[in-house]
Amino acid sequence: MEKPFIEVTDLTRRYPAAKGGEPLTVFEHANFSIEKGEFVCIIGHSGCGKSTIMNILAGLDAPTEGGIIMGGKEISGPSLDRGVVFQNYSLLPWLSALKNVMFGVRARHPDWSRDQVVAHSEQYLEMVGLTGGAEHRKPAQLSGGMRQRVSIARAFAIQPQLLLLDEPFGALDALTRGTIQDELIRIWSATEQTVFMITHDVDEAILLSDRILLMTNGPFARVAESVVVDIARPRQRAEIIHDPAYYKIRNHLVEFLARRSKELSGSHGREASGGPPLTVRPGLKDPDDKEREPSWPKLVSAVG
Repeated sequence: MEKPFIEVTDLTRRYPAAKGGEPLTVFEHANFSIEKGEFVCIIGHSGCGKSTIMNILAGLDAPTEGGIIMGGKEISGPSLDRGVVFQNYSLLPWLSALKNVMFGVRARHPDWSRDQVVAHSEQYLEMVGLTGGAEHRKPAQLSGGMRQRVSIARAFAIQPQLLLLDEPFGALDALTRGTIQDELIRIWSATEQTVFMITHDVDEAILLSDRILLMTNGPFARVAESVVVDIARPRQRAEIIHDPAYYKIRNHLVEFLARRSKELSGSHGREASGGPPLTVRPGLKDPDDKEREPSWPKLVSAVG
């Protein structure tokens, strides 16, 4: 059987305790996989370690135990094969929108001419709707939504194998969020890049993702379920709510976050941890009808 594009195996992150106390285990034994071109969201309450998992995927942090294989190679340190979009935009304030995108493209393609870099950067800015002079403005001259468009354009422009999104719409108003969500899914559909996204918004996760990973509460959090979003694409915000599967999936997610994320946390979660998350398809069958994902070989390496 062909292995998935990304394999996360027994991923654990602990922080040393102050003054000789017990170390803090944010999450442990996280096991999940992501297929090439798949859009996966992860949801959980604050403190469960979602952002830490993303930082490890990005190479910005290291696990205490376990590891991540991407494309047959273990992730170790940052790489242009992984692009990150943060909630706070993370743009260079002294550069225009165009030059912010060009900065990433130059790093990715150091052998390209200036004309190639400019043309490539302008193409992605056009894809997110930043044209007509807006591309020459600096971040301080752009709205929050426009800044996030620049961040998304820059991330897609370097054409990473994996795109990591850390609540990229959390600071935006509802109308702007909806517009950029539509643009994100349109670009993703055209590029077929693999996406891993953190969100607190259940409806956003259903609209965007192929699968939704659910985490129990921390400490000792774990990835408990992998919920398949069985709703055909393309999805329209105004139409998706009429799909028979929509409320089945939504109710399952809300019920997990409201009740079971706490019930499965702590010592209960530790007793049940160690294997892949339960695969759940609430849109097609009874939520209690669950099957485990296939397990993958355990990594022998660990970072202390």
